[in-house]
Amino acid sequence: MLRSVRVVCMNHKGLVPVIFAVAMLSLLSVGAGASSRPSATELAAITERGRLLAQYDAAAWHATDAVMASHPKANPSGRYIAHKTVAGWVVDFGRLNETGDKFLVAHEAVQTGSSAQFEVRSFDLLREDTGWNLAAAKGIEAAMRDFGKADRPYNVAVLPAANGSLYVYLYPAQVKEGVYPLGADVRYRISSDGMKVLEKRQMHKSIIESVPARSDMAVASGYHTHVLSDLPEDTDVLLVLTRKPHVPEVVVTQTYMYTIDVHGAITVADRPR
Repeated sequence: MLRSVRVVCMNHKGLVPVIFAVAMLSLLSVGAGASSRPSATELAAITERGRLLAQYDAAAWHATDAVMASHPKANPSGRYIAHKTVAGWVVDFGRLNETGDKFLVAHEAVQTGSSAQFEVRSFDLLREDTGWNLAAAKGIEAAMRDFGKADRPYNVAVLPAANGSLYVYLYPAQVKEGVYPLGADVRYRISSDGMKVLEKRQMHKSIIESVPARSDMAVASGYHTHVLSDLPEDTDVLLVLTRKPHVPEVVVTQTYMYTIDVHGAITVADRPR
């Protein structure tokens, strides 16, 4: 099924809907749909996960830049795993050991100020971790085994979930400046030890890559549809918080129309008939 993505733009004549046609534009969100209007609590939880995803994404990006600027003896390899502390984000770069019972940290980047400021420590004798980093690394391996090979670069993020379990997100990475991909993304819930997939949620099916608006137009909002889900997804919030310029996104489902504002907050209304 084909779907179009609209970005509502402003020119000198007022609001004009500009339709960007892209191959494979269906966003088939697979998962449990909402049987009734979602509560404010439910929408706030999606917002919170999306905000954490955006923070994780930014922390991984700036931490990687900081590690490279420290001129390490070898380029970081293996996995990057981030976690949020009271003081800010910490991103560890390393790999599982051969027996899979330790995560070996080669570099650690600690947020020291703004979201872009990180201080780097490197370990000639690799630091052995058996806590969050180990569970997260094993969870990533479990998710990637299930996900299979991809024909484009993907980002990975790990967030805490209920009862000590983990959320592992796989979502397409931005490969071109100004073009923001959405779709073909999955959220896994993994057991606390990182060994078992407890739940898989296909958030969107096909990838949409937004095309920059014409230079004579100011973007007012984005727009896309969910066909099989009556809820927005965590990565919809991620898109709004990372896309530039920062504009709201309207997500239309079979029953509802959601607006995600530039801070990630979600409001819901009945879909116009």
